[in-house]
Amino acid sequence: MAGLNKVILIGRIGKDPDTFTFDNGNKKISFTLATTESYRDKDNNWIDQTEWHNIAGYRYLAEKSFAKGDLVYVEGKIKTRKYQDKEGSDRYVTEIIADKINILVRRNIAGDNFAGNDPGYGGAPQESGSTTSPAPASPAPEAEPEDDLPF
Repeated sequence: MAGLNKVILIGRIGKDPDTFTFDNGNKKISFTLATTESYRDKDNNWIDQTEWHNIAGYRYLAEKSFAKGDLVYVEGKIKTRKYQDKEGSDRYVTEIIADKINILVRRNIAGDNFAGNDPGYGGAPQESGSTTSPAPASPAPEAEPEDDLPF
């Protein structure tokens, strides 16, 4: 039977992503992603549990502009790779190899808060550093000429 290796995460970017260009011109972007779950303990206090994930994206994903604090949707697969450190010891790192990365809400750097009214679903995404409020969702309809039709 075949297996399935699929991960879907929604979380905040922990630090500005690193971008690397290989000798052949291909690019890689990597960053950490924080996902937080909240629950109540036996004393009815809210407890936040944050998990940190290593994210890597290649080719066209490395062309996108992401920043610390952006709320992103990541879809991909879990991969563990082995490397040797400076002392020659084997080390392992587990990361999410992204197939999709979509920005849900951009962080508003100037105001040091998140764009939109609701950080989870927010209004229209804003570019980093923007201090203006989002534009209305749709322009006001123009006046239409009256018809003689009864409906």
